[in-house]
Amino acid sequence: MTTVPRFAPDAPGTHPPLDFAGYRSTALRHPSRPLLVLPQRLTELTGPLFGHDRVQPGDDDLTWYDGGEAVGQRIVVHGRLLDSDGRAVPDALLEVWQANAGGRYRHVVDQWPSPLDPHFAGNGRVVTDSDGRYRFTTIRPGAYPWGNHPNAWRPAHIHFSVFGQAFTQRLITQMYFPDDPLFFQDPIFNSVPDPAARQRLVSAYDHGATVESWALGFRFDIVLRGRDQTPFETEPDDD
Repeated sequence: MTTVPRFAPDAPGTHPPLDFAGYRSTALRHPSRPLLVLPQRLTELTGPLFGHDRVQPGDDDLTWYDGGEAVGQRIVVHGRLLDSDGRAVPDALLEVWQANAGGRYRHVVDQWPSPLDPHFAGNGRVVTDSDGRYRFTTIRPGAYPWGNHPNAWRPAHIHFSVFGQAFTQRLITQMYFPDDPLFFQDPIFNSVPDPAARQRLVSAYDHGATVESWALGFRFDIVLRGRDQTPFETEPDDD
């Protein structure tokens, strides 16, 4: 009889708790009852899934929208999607969304007085290649105030969504930039208990990925499981 190996539990402190006192809105939206484990059914594997046919040419370039070029510092963000053994995860859909260079989202709820960029939509998507690699060209986002605590500002960041083999398989994380001076007061970044895991949310400047006279380069690898796992917002708290 073959024994199917179980995933090793995540290292303590990898993921943020679902209710974190410093991040005020988690008190209203975190689960208050034990989670129920539902069996995976056929409909979850055969149901709607955003795949290759939904990714169009240019979806990986956020610097051009509605007939014009976005304002701001152009950057190339690239990396690999890996499993716990460092193996590539090909054919996975990655989606990103972010604020513009002034720190404002193209969303009706975002009304802080920073101008909208008519040529920046702030979202993109790409499918990883056979080596698990992805690449976006975008604008370095700005910081923005968000009212969580006095003089609260979010560090510059890009949201990442990773889809698996079914629509219900989705992980969400954030990518930050090195040496951001706002890390010290941001409860979302600091909600990851383990300092080493927290640093896995920070991209690395990659001079080899720069495009001469055009864009700076940053590398951000996403690890799905294991000792070097990227912290995810959608992982349950182990406590």
